[in-house]
Amino acid sequence: MFDIDWRGLLVPLAYVFVLGGTFMTFSTIYRKRKAVQSANLAPWFGPHLQRNIYLSLLHMEPEAGSEKAPKVPDSIIRAALLRRAVEDIHRIIQIRTAKASCSSLLQRGSVGDDLWQRFQRAEKEMEEELRDVVMEANALAPNWGQTIFQSANEIAANTVLRERMDEIKATVDSEKEWWEKRRAGIQTEFMKELDEAEKTQIKAGSEDDTVLVDTNTPSATPSGASKKKKGKK
Repeated sequence: MFDIDWRGLLVPLAYVFVLGGTFMTFSTIYRKRKAVQSANLAPWFGPHLQRNIYLSLLHMEPEAGSEKAPKVPDSIIRAALLRRAVEDIHRIIQIRTAKASCSSLLQRGSVGDDLWQRFQRAEKEMEEELRDVVMEANALAPNWGQTIFQSANEIAANTVLRERMDEIKATVDSEKEWWEKRRAGIQTEFMKELDEAEKTQIKAGSEDDTVLVDTNTPSATPSGASKKKKGKK
């Protein structure tokens, strides 16, 4: 059997332990620093006003000293939750639209990791928000969580369509004014072309009359000269 020189292996083992400990310490500090930076990043979306309104209505308590304070009707609470789901639909559409663009820009190096971290955090927050809305809907009405987002999607689509129609109606007056000016300009140009064509025809007709008058003029040869020529014969 071979004798192991433990003294000779002590230095390499100590080096490995020190290197491993340094790496673990650096990794722990790095993860903590990234977590702090991620927590300090600006949120992707602004405050969720509809969610705050729903939670305020849900946890509204009677005022002190009023034993028979009216309770918030369930219909109002359900309407507030539905409006919260509609806002979630709008945010989901924004996330789906921005995901491809952010991923492409990140691969090209056009944006930093901070933007991608903000986007990923927004995705996770939206997943938690959707689960929370489904749970709240099922608590208010049985099996409502299965259809609440379908109803919210229809409301969101109708809202977008109505906003688009309002934008079109807002531009009707300006478009009508532009077309009136355009039609007046076309009519003016057309009348000018007719006048020029009429003047050209009148001028051409006068020139034709002049030519006809010249061709009907009697011959300049005197009649007496012809008679004299006949007499000589």
